[in-house]
Amino acid sequence: MGQYIQAGPRHLFETFLVPEPSDRPVLIPQDPQDLDGLNFLAGKAMSDTNQAALQGTVEAHVAGGVPVIRVLTGPVSERMLGELFYFFERACAVSGYLLGVNPFDQPGVEHYKKNMFRLLGKSGY
Repeated sequence: MGQYIQAGPRHLFETFLVPEPSDRPVLIPQDPQDLDGLNFLAGKAMSDTNQAALQGTVEAHVAGGVPVIRVLTGPVSERMLGELFYFFERACAVSGYLLGVNPFDQPGVEHYKKNMFRLLGKSGY
């Protein structure tokens, strides 16, 4: 997807989920043989590596004209995940209304729901 977003048509935007770093960092160990050439990362926190990957991607996509959204969240937890689900469910509903689609009355969805019920053995399908 990264290649498509970076070099493809400009009809998408990219959303990055950025959780707060953990208060218990996971350090990258050193590989005695350095077979993958990644020992320069030894001793760094995974959160630092993830942050560098995020920033490098954002910089490339913005320079390439891709709109980027960063959603900053709290620490990873069940509550944060629930809040994130709610955020995206609401965004989906609002997007539907903005596009002139009632997101809560989708007759086009009925066809695949009927097929699913039939395949699952629901009576009457």
